Amino acid sequence: MQQNYFKLLIFDKDGTLFDFSRSWNNWAKSALLALADDDETLFRTLADRLSFDPDRGVFLPDSIAIAGTLDETAHHLAPLFGADFTPQQIAALLNQLAQSAVMVEAAPLASLLTGLQKAGYLLAVATNGQKGEAEAHLATHEIRPYFHEVIGCDSGHGAKPNPAMCAHIAQVCGVAPARAVMVGDSLHDLRAGRAAGMATVGVLTGLADHGTLVPHADAVLPDIGHLPAWLGH
Repeated sequence: MQQNYFKLLIFDKDGTLFDFSRSWNNWAKSALLALADDDETLFRTLADRLSFDPDRGVFLPDSIAIAGTLDETAHHLAPLFGADFTPQQIAALLNQLAQSAVMVEAAPLASLLTGLQKAGYLLAVATNGQKGEAEAHLATHEIRPYFHEVIGCDSGHGAKPNPAMCAHIAQVCGVAPARAVMVGDSLHDLRAGRAAGMATVGVLTGLADHGTLVPHADAVLPDIGHLPAWLGH
């Protein structure tokens, strides 16, 4: 690959910048307990609905929470509450709790992003999470200034696998889609990037395995720390 052929790198957040399991498994148990108001039976019913194993404290690969939006997750859980707790109320509580979740970096981010920026790449984030949640997590890790754009599912450009989020970032950054890379841990990420006309790189710091990602990616890497080598640096 010609060095610096690509000009724009778009990162998913959960499972890409931050290791999904190490960041969200512990949080999920406390969040579901909060939703259940510490009712153990309801907690386990919610966990089952969300494909979260409460005994092992892990998400299962088919969970809607992995690549879905907060609103999708809230609507998925809402039938278990009847009229007592609306999807909007569930989403609001989950959003509040998510902003304080402790994220675990998938690779040392400050040094990685510094190197990519110095090599001339524009950097951006496209997440199916809420923009406010993303901004909070990036700020906590002191990496927000590296990103030219941060787009969430509530930013007005839809959610992945819809390519509009990726297309918007490329347009704002003034970069042709063919010279951009979408980096993510899920099929939603890779399908969005491909549909937008971008190169795609999968990483294994989410719950999808190599075999799942490889048909949809130009490369599958253990984590984003391997990205500079793939780019030719």
